[in-house]
Amino acid sequence: MVRTVDRRAAASLWPGLWVAVAGTAVSLVVAGLVPAVSALTLAVVLGVVVGNVPVLPGSVRPGLAWVMRRSLRLGVMLLGLQLAVGQVLDLGVGTVVVVVLIVVVTFAGTVVLGRWLGVSRGLSVLVAAGFSICGASAIAAVESVIDREDEDVATGVALVTVFGSASMLLLPVLGGELGLSEVDFGRIAGGSVHEVAQVVAAASPMGAAAVAVAVVVKLSRVVLLAPMVAVVSVLRRREVAVGKRPPVLPLFVVGFLAAVVVRSAGVLPAPVLDGARQVTTVLLAAALFALGSAVRVRALVRTGPRAFVLGALSTVLVTGVAFAGMLLV
Repeated sequence: MVRTVDRRAAASLWPGLWVAVAGTAVSLVVAGLVPAVSALTLAVVLGVVVGNVPVLPGSVRPGLAWVMRRSLRLGVMLLGLQLAVGQVLDLGVGTVVVVVLIVVVTFAGTVVLGRWLGVSRGLSVLVAAGFSICGASAIAAVESVIDREDEDVATGVALVTVFGSASMLLLPVLGGELGLSEVDFGRIAGGSVHEVAQVVAAASPMGAAAVAVAVVVKLSRVVLLAPMVAVVSVLRRREVAVGKRPPVLPLFVVGFLAAVVVRSAGVLPAPVLDGARQVTTVLLAAALFALGSAVRVRALVRTGPRAFVLGALSTVLVTGVAFAGMLLV
């Protein structure tokens, strides 16, 4: 009897799994044709479109929900294989301190700005995480430990896309006008632009040295993903009943830290790391496509211009701190 129920439950997942596979594939193909656009962004946008066109039967929902939970956690865990502690330490103490300040000031400042603007706390925390750490990946990691709506996640990813793209286009112009060196510009781009792909695109006009430094600085922000999730989770635990408290550090974040340790040990060959990077993108894209499909545009629109203003102010904040800090060390 139990096996029959399990088989029926597994069979109910297949329609949603096939839809998730198709949506993820389309997102990856389009991102390959337009490298400046993140596959994660495309995935959530495509998911929102598919979810709001009345063509999907209700039978796809269980499978999409399963994909969102499992793919998200596995993707965040594998994200740790992109980070080596030695690369971060090679930046120097001054730069590392500035990176920490960028993350802390941007996160705390964005939450305060969100409260001042009347933006929901859930959305404010998601925007704070995405803008201070690593865009859609950070939003995906934090959403599991806070009280939020599906529309908040989609809005946060949309703001990362809009303002990260704006920074990607405007920073090279500003860097040229100020006469910044390749290294200085790379540090500022890595410290302020939201997505890794956007960081590469922003630094490319300034030269290969700028790109190399920008990526390492950006990944040093990603290292702070685990402690940031832990802090948010601890604060959340203080607000809810004992039986409903989230773990201080979710298991998938522990896996993320373990992956960082493995990468830092240098035991994995380059082909394995490259493959893990591709798998990470696929998993996170699948999770965000599934999440986007649960979003309803009417509810998303109700957030109004306040969320847009929050994104703009948070971008100014992270860029200002990055400029001031990186040029002083």
